[in-house]
Amino acid sequence: MADSRSEALFEHALRVAVGGVHSPVRSFAAVGGTPRFIRRGDGARVYDEGGREYVDYVMSWGPLVLGHAHPDVVAAVARAAERGTSFGAPTVAEIELAREVCQAMPSIERVRFTSSGTEACMSALRLARAFTGRERIVKCAGCYHGHADDLLVSAGSGALTLGVPDSPGVPAAHAANTVVVPFGSADALRGAFKRFGDEIACFILEPVAGNMGVVRPPAAYLETARELTKAAGALLVFDEVITGFRLAYGGAQAVAGVSADLTCLGKIVGGGLPVGAFGGRADIMERLAPLGDVYQAGTLSGNPLAMAAGLTQLRALKRPGTYELLEERAASLARGLQSAFDDAGAPAHVARAGSMLTAFFTRGPVTDLETARRANVDAYAAFFHGMLERGVFLPPAQFESAFVSTAHSPIDVERTVSAARDALAHLQVAQPSRA
Repeated sequence: MADSRSEALFEHALRVAVGGVHSPVRSFAAVGGTPRFIRRGDGARVYDEGGREYVDYVMSWGPLVLGHAHPDVVAAVARAAERGTSFGAPTVAEIELAREVCQAMPSIERVRFTSSGTEACMSALRLARAFTGRERIVKCAGCYHGHADDLLVSAGSGALTLGVPDSPGVPAAHAANTVVVPFGSADALRGAFKRFGDEIACFILEPVAGNMGVVRPPAAYLETARELTKAAGALLVFDEVITGFRLAYGGAQAVAGVSADLTCLGKIVGGGLPVGAFGGRADIMERLAPLGDVYQAGTLSGNPLAMAAGLTQLRALKRPGTYELLEERAASLARGLQSAFDDAGAPAHVARAGSMLTAFFTRGPVTDLETARRANVDAYAAFFHGMLERGVFLPPAQFESAFVSTAHSPIDVERTVSAARDALAHLQVAQPSRA
């Protein structure tokens, strides 16, 4: 169903913004059609400029664990704004939120706030290199850590590949210092450390992948990563920009029982406002200026509005039963969608970790980037638009995560599953997935 208001707005946007958007995935380039311009959000729903309502599973790409415009978060931001929107000086709210983060994640003894997850990951890598005196980093194919040059690299078909630039403008020399291994392959990781061990500053990964769709690591993989980095004198860096405070109050590392040397955070710790953070062992973090010689700074770091929103959200997430509710809602949604796909004969697999899930249009399981790429992106695009027409807003790309919030009710789940059954009945998706 066309949205004439969004179409008209998109035409205007194309004249002033690159591709009409300010982040590529919003453009609907992966699924076709015109992006919806959102006017407002309320709980589990968003409303576009044409007045149409959608059950939302994008949730601003994850941070809105309490739903849109949660009244406590909105009130906290309003109170903070009345006192001033930015100072470029310390505030009490920075201390309070930093204390909350450190208490939730014991591996974080000191924390530094930034303005984005990309900035947090970029800064963590600089710190790891300075602390170890080494230059190489290891990352997993399919794990996205922001658009910093050293991280915007891809791998070839081998099990162990030196990075090559994934985007024009990334110097080859930067990418060459990045070793790319398949996600979840302990053997490939051992091979990387055997070949480059005394050159590796750190291994950075998403402990549960969320940027090739939701992909859990195999059993003991994170433990292997911990052992290899420790033995080599390298640092283990967890990118928990998505998983931090979503999978559990202590993040994915609390679920796995594996502690990182450095952890990158974002999204949720700002309650939906622009924010990032990185933290870890005190002896590592104190290499940062002003105590140490590693420079990192940001005018809007620790912004008082983001601190107020984040502190309010994290305190709400600590309430008993919160993560149990998220687990129940997401599990119910995943079961319902899988049942709808199975009944329709659609080759689709719903992968889930906590309140994150992805409907891959391929026979499961999806274990890494290679198996994720077998998904039929055209089938997903058709399903996406079928759901959009029926008032359900899913991520506009096959290789992204959908998110459930505490605001999603059992009725929302039922409505979503019913929409999926109806959409599948009108789509020709019961076909082999592409190899």
